[in-house]
Amino acid sequence: MNAQAVGRAYRYIDIVTAAFVAVLLISNIASTKIVAFGQLTFDGGTLLFPLAYIFGDILTEVYGYTRARRVIWIGFFWLAVMALTLSFVQALPPDPQWDAIEGVPNWTRDQSFALILGQTPRIVIASLLAYFAGEFVNSFVLAKMKVWTNGRYLWTRTIGSTLVGQAVDTGVFVVIAFLIALPVAVFAPETALPPDLVLTIFISNYVFKVAVEVLFTPLTYLVVNGLKRAEDEDYFDRNTNFNPFIFRV
Repeated sequence: MNAQAVGRAYRYIDIVTAAFVAVLLISNIASTKIVAFGQLTFDGGTLLFPLAYIFGDILTEVYGYTRARRVIWIGFFWLAVMALTLSFVQALPPDPQWDAIEGVPNWTRDQSFALILGQTPRIVIASLLAYFAGEFVNSFVLAKMKVWTNGRYLWTRTIGSTLVGQAVDTGVFVVIAFLIALPVAVFAPETALPPDLVLTIFISNYVFKVAVEVLFTPLTYLVVNGLKRAEDEDYFDRNTNFNPFIFRV
């Protein structure tokens, strides 16, 4: 289809939206831990986060950039809600009976909460800015490539858009989340990491995320083709306004 019906209901877009938001929230909490995975070093959220880009590819490929843009903003909203909630909970005084850890006189549960989830607002700010840039770049490139290829060679645009989008996303994220010590660091200044480690994280994250996109390409084909048939939709963004700040569908 070349035109997107106003107010049209789709059968499965709510499932894709829910999965996108869930991946976004879970990966941002998991990002507070730096893990070693073979020869790679990256934040824990990287294990799941590439799926967000795959869902973004599916949304843009099947439903078009406009609906993908709406889903991205839904994810941003709930990510901000999570960050504000965790910050508010951290600011509240703990119950003394819950806080004390028996046999550990110099450490409390509140300190444990702050050590792990206390970093989340900084990670979320980094993720919001990175994902705003990276996901919209990813969707824009994919939508344009679909028009240029007239809908052929899906693999070229899923991988090509990821190469560009993930470079933007990963670069912005690791710099804000782990390197700079500006106002954003007020949430958790101790999380600033040495530049050489930040570079290692960037390279590892980028390689891992792009590799996941490549490996999942056959599954992406199955999901995209199945959704196109089920929804009777295959949207081409020929006359789309790509302004990310337009919220209407």
